[in-house]
Amino acid sequence: MLETPQQSPSAPPDSATEAVTPPFHADFSRRLSDRRLLDSDALENIDRMTNIALGQLSGGVSPASLAMAYLDWMVHLSASPGKQFQLGAKAARKALRLGSYALTSAVAGNAEPCIKPLPGDHRFDHPGWQRFPYNVIYQGFLLNQQWWHNATTGVRGISKHSEAAVWFTAKQILDMMSPVNVPLMNPEIVEATVRERGANLARGAEYYGEDLRRSLRDEKPAGIEAFRVGENLAITPGKVVYRNPLIELIQYSPTTDTVQREPVLMQSAWMMKYYILDLSPHNSLVKYLVDRGHTVFMISWLNPGPEHRDLGMEDYRKSGTLAAIDAISDILPDRKIHAVGYCLGGILLTIAAAAMARDGDDRLASVTLFTTMTDFTEVGEINVFMDASEVTLLEDMMWQKGYLDHKQVSGGFQLLKSADLIWSKMVREYYLGNREPMFDLMAWNADGTRMPYRQHSEVLRRLYVDNELFQGKYLVGGRAISISNIHCPMFAVAAVADHVAPWHSVYKLHLQSDSTELTFALTSGGHNVGIVNEPGRPRRSFQLSVCREGERCLDAETWKKETPSYEGSWWPAWQEWLVQHSSGSEEAPPMGAPEKGYLPLCDAPGTYIHQQ
Repeated sequence: MLETPQQSPSAPPDSATEAVTPPFHADFSRRLSDRRLLDSDALENIDRMTNIALGQLSGGVSPASLAMAYLDWMVHLSASPGKQFQLGAKAARKALRLGSYALTSAVAGNAEPCIKPLPGDHRFDHPGWQRFPYNVIYQGFLLNQQWWHNATTGVRGISKHSEAAVWFTAKQILDMMSPVNVPLMNPEIVEATVRERGANLARGAEYYGEDLRRSLRDEKPAGIEAFRVGENLAITPGKVVYRNPLIELIQYSPTTDTVQREPVLMQSAWMMKYYILDLSPHNSLVKYLVDRGHTVFMISWLNPGPEHRDLGMEDYRKSGTLAAIDAISDILPDRKIHAVGYCLGGILLTIAAAAMARDGDDRLASVTLFTTMTDFTEVGEINVFMDASEVTLLEDMMWQKGYLDHKQVSGGFQLLKSADLIWSKMVREYYLGNREPMFDLMAWNADGTRMPYRQHSEVLRRLYVDNELFQGKYLVGGRAISISNIHCPMFAVAAVADHVAPWHSVYKLHLQSDSTELTFALTSGGHNVGIVNEPGRPRRSFQLSVCREGERCLDAETWKKETPSYEGSWWPAWQEWLVQHSSGSEEAPPMGAPEKGYLPLCDAPGTYIHQQ
């Protein structure tokens, strides 16, 4: 065995470089090494601040993401001469059709329209749009809109995300430039101005001034003063029976002599306050259940501030969902719990229920999910904001404050339906002078909460971007969880017009669930109206089916075609389902459990709900 010669401590160094290294160079290297971590953090913070500045200029949209999407589109379109020829031919045909339509309308006045608005587009419903020259104006706009859709989609080689981003941006510009938004081109505005001698514009200017003042002062919308939590909103009687730094747990007072043995625990998304489930007495889902003999508990979330920036999903699972389940199990022992989650609250409930099932905790009698996605492959137009660059920008903007502000969230959702929520509102209020009266759901929507930096970053990264929950890679306590472990009965509600949680994605729960019974309801309305869907409301309907263990489930479109539809609200069907999966009735329990330390702390709706 060869031995390496040992060098004497007094021998000169073998390396010539080391021999001639100046002392100041070694010292500089040492100091540089000592400050490397600090310098790295400082430089990263410079990058963050630059990203934040760009985000503020771009309205929260990542310039890099948008530039890459447009580059992807332009490069592939430029390399597609066939597509270019097709677009040129389409433009020529549409121009000829519009010219022929304009000539016939001017002469005969009853030409057949070239194109009809898309389903759900009611911007051109006013009869004035059928008269010349307004009919030519709106037909030209719709043809132009259709051409741009053809131009931005169906390009060979472009990624799905880039295609969606380019069309989304084009649609935002088209919605902004719509003739509906131009007073002289909108017959409804012209007629109203002539009829009222400009009074509509005067009212609109007053409304605009008021809204601008409120916006600059960071005040809530006009008319919200008429709605006050605890006075005419969230007034179902109850007591806060448990409180920790993250939640207050409300137990509602019974209104019947007997109640179902199994209580109902409800949790909403932490980005909004819980009282969407307890609005006014006539549309309160909480009151509906209490009046029909259910003991109802509600989680009211803390409104986090900068000091809560490091709260994560695991904190919300342990100190939120599980803490509430533990408290209810102490207050009402020896019985299971019907757990209900709404939107993000439903995602958290799914994670908690899967972890409980994995660990052998069988305290849940059933799981109900309102407009809750468990697969994030197809999330609708919101996918435009879910690429790595956009998520990084959003994380940096949250990092600066320590939370995501409610206004950022609501602004993003408004962009998803800008034609209805931004531009049509502008026309209605500022040009026609018709202020839409405030109602309870609007007041709730303006009363949002913040989301901690760490927790929302985990939602974006782990769920929306990496889709860990659907893929069985979501870790709880260092171990992966699986929705298929949940075997208790499940009830899922989706809304056909939901642009936040598209119903096709909600329906994919069928691909993951191994429940003994999965009931799926598809209701009319959107993300909120579909849930606040009290009986007696006109023009409401729903479809309902049950998929039991071992049965084959249909694909979403086949399900929609073959499943019968029912008029009215889905609330009664769900309430009956809760009764069917309960073990009978008993005498209404007292509030809390004083002997176990669960004293009524204050009246509902509690204190956390008032945090601003």
